[in-house]
Amino acid sequence: MPRVLALIPAWNEAPRIGRVVEGARRFLPVLVVDDGSTDGTADVARAAGAMVVQHPRNQGKGAALKTGFAWALEQGYDAVLTLDADGQHDPAEIPKFLNALEAGAGDIIIGRRQFRRMPWPRWWSTPLGTLLLSLALGHYIPDNQSGYRLITRRALETLRLTSTGFEMEVEMIAEAIRLGLSIGWVPIRTIYGIGKSSYFHPIRDTLRFLRMVWRIGTRRRAASL
Repeated sequence: MPRVLALIPAWNEAPRIGRVVEGARRFLPVLVVDDGSTDGTADVARAAGAMVVQHPRNQGKGAALKTGFAWALEQGYDAVLTLDADGQHDPAEIPKFLNALEAGAGDIIIGRRQFRRMPWPRWWSTPLGTLLLSLALGHYIPDNQSGYRLITRRALETLRLTSTGFEMEVEMIAEAIRLGLSIGWVPIRTIYGIGKSSYFHPIRDTLRFLRMVWRIGTRRRAASL
C-alpha cells in the first residue's frame, strides 16, 4: 500500500483538533501544521498523537497546506490526504479515499458534498462558485472548495501553487486540469453547525475567489487563441 499522510492545517482549533487527530490516526499517521495559533492548538494536537509543524505567525490555509506538502515529500510519502481541523470532515470516511487511490481514481481525489444540506448562504453560494469555475475551466467541477481531498506524490511534485489563502484549493483544481492530471471524486458527508463560526471571510475570500476564476478564464481564452 502507498504511504499516505493525513495533513491537517489548523489555526486556533484547540477545542476541536484533538478529536479530529484521534479519528484520523485510526487510519493514517497525522501531521498538523499549526498556522500561528495562540490557543494551544499545537499542544493539543501533540497530545492526541499528531506530529506538528508550527508557523510563527498566521499565514493562511494555503500556506499551511504548502508547508505540509513539502514536509510530506521530504519524508517520502506517496500521497497526502487533507482534512479540516474544525470537524467538518469526518475522519471515518478516510477509507473512501484510500480505496479510491488503490483503484486508480485520480491524481487528485476530492470529497464531493451535497449542497442542499448546507446552511444559508452556502447552499447557494457554493454551487454558484462551482458553476463559475466550471465555466472558466470549460470542465465540469462538482465541488470546487471541498478541502477533504487526497493528492498523490505525482501531483504534489507537478503542481505549482502560489496562493496562500482558501483560494489555493481552487487553484489546485485549475492547475491539475491545465497539466492534464486526473481528478476523481468520492461522496462525503456535509457537516455544519459544529459550534464555531468559519474563518472564511465572505467579502475578502469571495473577492479572492473571483479574481482566481477571472485569471483562470483569461488564461484559458488566451491559450485557445
